[in-house]
Amino acid sequence: MKTTIDIPDEAFGVLMDLTQAETKREAILAAVEDFNRRHQVESVVASFGQWKMDTNDAIEAADVADAQ
Repeated sequence: MKTTIDIPDEAFGVLMDLTQAETKREAILAAVEDFNRRHQVESVVASFGQWKMDTNDAIEAADVADAQ
């Protein structure tokens, strides 16, 4: 898809530095792919819900109790 957009020079300069892209197209494509991947991961994580994780002390105490 061909699109014309106006991106501030400073923001685009940072994008070029962070992506280490050789072309503007590569930088934009990297940013779009990263954005999409992050939202897909968030969606997967949200589908699992939330759970409480035990502390290391609680895990070790359970291991000791199991060993006895």
